[in-house]
Amino acid sequence: MKIKNGFDLKNVCNEYVVVAYGKENIDFTKIISLNESAAYLWNKVKDTDFDAEQLAQLLLDEYEVDAETALNDARDIMKSWNEAGLTE
Repeated sequence: MKIKNGFDLKNVCNEYVVVAYGKENIDFTKIISLNESAAYLWNKVKDTDFDAEQLAQLLLDEYEVDAETALNDARDIMKSWNEAGLTE
């Protein structure tokens, strides 16, 4: 999986918000906000291919969480990004 071109993460008033740019995203009318851990993952994997196991490892490296929770959270984040049309 990979984050699609045309999306960028911005910090707006201490909120992490995904913004769309470019012609291919002209119909993007959603506002996507990310919590701190999702923004951390976004910044680590933008412009790369990734899977749930890689995201889980990043969570384990950064936060005090067990492996099962990290993997479940990684899968949830990937699902939400996919449903929002942010990944390919």
